[in-house]
Amino acid sequence: MATKPFLHNSSGDNLSNHFLIAMPGLHDPLFANSITYICEHSPEGAMGLVVNRAMDLHMSDIFEQMSLSYDEKYGRAPILAGGPVHTQRGFILHPTGGIWQSTIQITPEISLTASKDIIAALATGQGPENALFVLGYSGWGAGQLEQEIKENSWLTVPADTDILFRTPLEQRWHAAALRLGIDMNLMSAQAGHA
Repeated sequence: MATKPFLHNSSGDNLSNHFLIAMPGLHDPLFANSITYICEHSPEGAMGLVVNRAMDLHMSDIFEQMSLSYDEKYGRAPILAGGPVHTQRGFILHPTGGIWQSTIQITPEISLTASKDIIAALATGQGPENALFVLGYSGWGAGQLEQEIKENSWLTVPADTDILFRTPLEQRWHAAALRLGIDMNLMSAQAGHA
């Protein structure tokens, strides 16, 4: 199947292809110190993937579950916890390229695939370089994400492929905030309102 682009609304408020950076005051254990990549945002809601939370699983676990032969170096890649929705559903976030059965092109540089053929390709090094395997996703209903941003739960910044695919997991939250000129080590967990 050909790559399908996401349909984005034309509003300047669209957060597709942005990072949500959890503010220090966000104490929800699922999202504290997290960075979420927004795949789609529309008036109906938003869908994103947390991209800095490694699970206690690796790609070798998926390859073995699917009875795939794999190169050990590809088996060491971590599996990420993408969010609390459909936690058994897997997604591969990757640089655009290749033809897979179920791919949605988010931007010219970033695509999302949810089919088994890409996993088989990753097992032998034939898949996209720098792919992130994510279980589950984060979802917001109409207006919910916008309200959370107003409540100072999140900072937003346009996504950066270097942070997404080349920055170590434990550095992504800080690296994304630095794109805004913010050092998260200096931020207070208390939000103030004038």
